[in-house]
Amino acid sequence: MKKRFLLTVTILLAAVSFTCVRSVSAEAAPETEKKLGVTLELTYMSKWLSKGIEAYGSEGALFKTIDIDLYGTGFGFQLTHRNATSSGYVDQQRFDYRPYFKGSLFNETPYLMRYNLSFEYESYTGLSPRKANTTYEWINSFSWPRLLPYGLVPTYIFHYEYPALSGQANRNNVGAVHRFLLGYNMDVSALQNPIKLTTEVAYYDGLANRVSDWAYFTAGISTKINITEDLSFIPALYQQLTMDKNISKHKNITYCKLSMKYKF
Repeated sequence: MKKRFLLTVTILLAAVSFTCVRSVSAEAAPETEKKLGVTLELTYMSKWLSKGIEAYGSEGALFKTIDIDLYGTGFGFQLTHRNATSSGYVDQQRFDYRPYFKGSLFNETPYLMRYNLSFEYESYTGLSPRKANTTYEWINSFSWPRLLPYGLVPTYIFHYEYPALSGQANRNNVGAVHRFLLGYNMDVSALQNPIKLTTEVAYYDGLANRVSDWAYFTAGISTKINITEDLSFIPALYQQLTMDKNISKHKNITYCKLSMKYKF
C-alpha cells in the first residue's frame, strides 16, 4: 500500500510541475535551445554514514558519479559506484541506478518549493542478488528557500527502502527514514562562495527493524571552490551525534567529505 501511495504522489507531483513548466514556457519569449547536461563527480568520505550508519565501519569510501540532465526538462539519471578504501569490504561495493525528476512549484510566492523525486535500484556486484542487500529506494527531497527569515532554508528528505527480490537474505530490510534539515549560507568576503552551515535530525521509521525513534543529529560546514568555470572542489566537515545505539555504537562521529565536480 505504501509503495502504491508513493508512486501515485510522485506521478501527480511530476505531472503538475511539468504542466506548469510547459505553460510558463509557452508564454515566455523564445530561449536558446537546451543542451544535454553531464556532471562527473568524484567524492571521498573519511567515513560513509548511510542514514547515520557506518556502512564501511572505520574505513573511508569513494563515490564515482555521472549525472545526466535531460535537456533542462527536469528529468535526469544518476549512476554511482561506491566502494570502501580498503579491501575488507569488496563484497559491499555497489552500483546505484537512480532516475529522477526535479523542479519547483509556487515560484512567484513566499512558498516556493523545490523538489527532487527519485527512485533507486541498489546492486552489489560482488554478491549474488539474493545474498546481497539488493533494494529499491525512494529518495524524495523538498526545500523551501523563501519560507523562513534570515536566509534559513528548511529541507525535508524522505527515504523508503524495500527488497528488490523475494526470498533474499535481507528481506526484512523494509522501512522509512525522515530527515529534517536546516541550512544557512554565510557570506565571507575572502571566499568565492558562501560557507554553508547545515543541521540535520533524522527519525527512523522501522527501517531494517533497527529502531522507530529519533536516530541521529548531524551538524556540517562546507563551501565551494571554483577551480575553473566548469570544475569545482567542495570540502565539507560533519559531526554526528548518535541518539540510538542500534544506529551506531559510537556516540560522536566526525568525518569529512571531499568532492570534485566537472560539468560540461
